Parts: sequence; structure tokens; C-alpha cells
Amino acid sequence: MSETLDSVDAKILDLIQHDAALSVAEIADRVGLSSSPCWRRIKRLEDAGVIQRRVTILDRDLLGLGFEVYCTVKLSLPTKENLDSFETAITKLPEVVQCATVTGSADYELRVVTRDMHAFDDFLRDKILSLGLVSNIESRIVIRSVKNTTAAPLGLVSPYISAQG
Repeated sequence: MSETLDSVDAKILDLIQHDAALSVAEIADRVGLSSSPCWRRIKRLEDAGVIQRRVTILDRDLLGLGFEVYCTVKLSLPTKENLDSFETAITKLPEVVQCATVTGSADYELRVVTRDMHAFDDFLRDKILSLGLVSNIESRIVIRSVKNTTAAPLGLVSPYISAQG
């Protein structure tokens, strides 16, 4: 769809990915449209799947969920059935905020959020290792987050948005 993003679509996407609370009227005003055509463009982008959902980003530290860990996971036997079982189980674990299959010696990269190291240890023992599918886990505790964004780099696919954001 990136080939069909005109300047108005690109600007709409840039605005709402940085502030999903903007009203259609506010977005329309900022991109130079009236509300109805702006709403139709947003609806078209939603229907095309470009806009997947709108969310509120919470401050995990203020909620007491400031312990973040990246884990590489290697399955004992990476058969289709085991991969499917692991992925099904992972989608049900709220501590896992991201999971990706990766290349290299590991099968998965997880981003895990918990209250503290003890909660993380419980998570590993009770939820990951109890699956009976994992042969190795390497964990890296996040000391400080330098950059954490959900914004897509629209400047890479649209000349209407700065590549720097």
C-alpha cells in the first residue's frame, strides 16, 4: 500500500501513530481537509489493514512493571507441532509483550515485562520451562531503555514525511 500513500494519507498516519487520541476534526484541520473526507481516508486505511488498532501506551515503571528482559529461546525439538504449541502458549502469557521467530541459533526472541527479578524467575519456571519444549534460554536484563517507539518509520516509504521522524 505504500505506493498509494499520498501526502494527506502519510500525514494522517504520522499524526495518529504519535497521538491516537486526536479527534477526526483535529486531524482534518492539521492535514487541510474537512472532517468527512478525513474520516473516509482513515476508514479506508483501517479497512486496508494499514491501521491495525489504536492503543494507549502506559508507563510501566509507574505501574510497578519496570523489569524488562529480552530472552532468546531455543526449543528442544523445533518441529512444526512444537513451534505451533510454543507460539500458542506464548500468545496467552501477558508477561510476553513481543515474540518473534528469529534466524541463528535460537528459535525465538521474547521481550518480557514483569514486576521484578523474582517475578521473572517465577515466569521462567512456571510458564516457559513448564511447557517442556525449551532446551535453552538466554536472558538479557534491560538496564535502561534508550529508545522505545511504536511509530513506523513512514519517512522510509513516503517522501511526504521526514525520514528523521
